[in-house]
Amino acid sequence: MKYILVTGGVISGIGKGIIASSIGMILKSCGLRVTAIKIDPYINIDAGTFSPYEHVVPHITDAVQEWVMNQAMVPVDGHKEEPQICVIELGGTIGDIEGMPFVEAFRQFQFKAKKDNFCNIHVSLVPQPSATGEQKTKPTQNSVRALRGLGLSPDLIVCRSSTPIEMAVKEKISMFCHVNPEQVICIHDVSSTYRVPVLLEEQGIVKYFKERLDLPIGDSASNLLFKWRNMADRYERLQKTCSIALVGKYTKLRDCYASVFKALEHSALAINHKLNLMYIDSIDLEHSTEAEDPVKFHEAWQKLCKADGVLVPGGFGIRGTLGKLQAISWARTKKIPFLGVCLGMQLAVIEFARNCLNLKDADSTEFEPNARFPMVIDMPEHNPGNMGGTMRLGIRRTVFKTENSILRKLYGDVPFIEERHRHRYEVNPSLINQFEQSDLSFVGQDVDGERMEIIELANHPYFVGVQFHPEFSSRPMKPSPPYLGLLLAATGNLNAFVQQGCKLSSRGSLRRNDRYSDASDDSFSEPRIAELEIS
Repeated sequence: MKYILVTGGVISGIGKGIIASSIGMILKSCGLRVTAIKIDPYINIDAGTFSPYEHVVPHITDAVQEWVMNQAMVPVDGHKEEPQICVIELGGTIGDIEGMPFVEAFRQFQFKAKKDNFCNIHVSLVPQPSATGEQKTKPTQNSVRALRGLGLSPDLIVCRSSTPIEMAVKEKISMFCHVNPEQVICIHDVSSTYRVPVLLEEQGIVKYFKERLDLPIGDSASNLLFKWRNMADRYERLQKTCSIALVGKYTKLRDCYASVFKALEHSALAINHKLNLMYIDSIDLEHSTEAEDPVKFHEAWQKLCKADGVLVPGGFGIRGTLGKLQAISWARTKKIPFLGVCLGMQLAVIEFARNCLNLKDADSTEFEPNARFPMVIDMPEHNPGNMGGTMRLGIRRTVFKTENSILRKLYGDVPFIEERHRHRYEVNPSLINQFEQSDLSFVGQDVDGERMEIIELANHPYFVGVQFHPEFSSRPMKPSPPYLGLLLAATGNLNAFVQQGCKLSSRGSLRRNDRYSDASDDSFSEPRIAELEIS
């Protein structure tokens, strides 16, 4: 097993994730089996339950190493064999107190893995103050010095900058950071993140990894990178725009919805549209905001009214739920394409129960433990009373209960799908009989028929809710079907897409193709729902 650790310095949000994923894509294009791990440097029973505005100080190092080795061995992309390379993104910035135990864990781990099996890539910033216009290397020098002081020496230094880095600057970083010039990789701001793998490959990163990690590959990437390059070119030529309103509670920190944004972008690209994602704080749609800040209230509603489609993503807690319910009601009554994910699906059920079934007291026990009509309840086996480690997580199978399902058609008319879950509450199965004579149908359930996984509303352009998180498996060349359906409906192309077999052509237009595969591999070894063989 080979390990590539990606660390970051100077500032957070420097682009470690983009560099890590780009490296993974390049190595996969060389025919290698690649897996990836993202580490948020907070140790807790369940760090995923933190609010994005919260952090805690962690501890322990041995457990980190053991966990990394175990996760690295898990087969991915439909392969039965173990991955050959694991790309590890260590979140945060070198020097952060909460990240110290993780840095120490990898300092020890590099000796356990041995030199030929461990590589460290450090992503740093080369700022260019407007007052001088000069690219400054000192922050990178200090960041590398701090990293070395903690026991890790970078094999590659990826320098992020607003403009292309000058050769003299690259040579200065090489000299004062004690690496060869070819070990300094320069990534400047580009028109889209899809350009990053191309820039990395052009600077000889494949050849470097081949020699440094003794990889059984050629000196250049395969045909996949050529297709990727063409996809990036096509992205920059897009003319049409589709506007989607994302109604959530963490819109001030947009990274919270990074996976959702990317899933929407993948789908927009697949149908040759630019994505205009409008973030709306759900609280701003509530009448309390109208009283406190009328301008903010009307601006939020103006955005919602302009949207071609509405998305309500997952989340926890009662704050902002009234605004989400109002957005869902708007989408339903005005026949605006809608997708609800996790909590978004649960709220869609509650909204329909209140306004269409006249169950005015319908609610979730998450918000009202003594609700008269508990449409959404906690799962006892997953919620023993504590917040940590209580969620239903991971890939779960969803079985379609009818052939007359738009989502089933979007998935390639398969009898079941497997998607990733992350929830603690579910639609109350004992109350679904209330919906039997209504337009809202539970078209997808778990294998036991006890958990409601997919809802669809009849006589609506596209009103879909899913308990799972399809954005986690979306890829640039294989968009997620629920998100693709939202974009197709929002652009008025869904009916034509369904009539032509729910497939995309080599240029992103509509055609027939083979059945959907939920494998996340982008190697084009088999047909997929959105196999963009771009010529």
